[in-house]
Amino acid sequence: MPFTIAIDGPAASGKGTISRAISAHFGFRHLDTGLLYRAIGAMGGDPIAAARALVPQDLDRPDLRTAEAGQAASRVAVIPEVRAALVDFQRRFALEEPGAVLDGRDIGSVICPDARVKLYVIASDEVRAARRAAELGADPAQMLIELQERDRRDSERAAAPLRPAPDAVMLDTSALTIDQAVERAIAEVARARG
Repeated sequence: MPFTIAIDGPAASGKGTISRAISAHFGFRHLDTGLLYRAIGAMGGDPIAAARALVPQDLDRPDLRTAEAGQAASRVAVIPEVRAALVDFQRRFALEEPGAVLDGRDIGSVICPDARVKLYVIASDEVRAARRAAELGADPAQMLIELQERDRRDSERAAAPLRPAPDAVMLDTSALTIDQAVERAIAEVARARG
């Protein structure tokens, strides 16, 4: 069975950066599962039909990294039929050789509960807002409001709420550099690989 790594956490915690670095370091495939929901939200129309028809090329849209796409993703992610349609897509990806790194909000708890490594990446609300504001050229105070709203919505949804898997290793990146966070994550994976 391929080696699967599940990396979860709230927006702008650093999970995407860490996931890409781990993927490159170990030669594993990477899937930012948030892009699936961003693509569905950005497509407009019936989100359930869009989720059922999603193809990998839909993840190449240039507008998927905007704040608007992030908010749209959070709104469609609460729809159980959308989540169900995307579960198979994600699980198939996780089972392909040579191994996979999936990052999102419910990878370790729902999508890949048997992942060999589960990381839950966090950072303080203020640090996350500053990071996202710098990334988007936005106002940090407004970003803080939007991130907290999204965290609340993601944590309170009935289907696969944002929360760490019971056996996830917590990684707080608030006071870490990117290199330090990546180094700690790689060490966890290396330990699990023996």
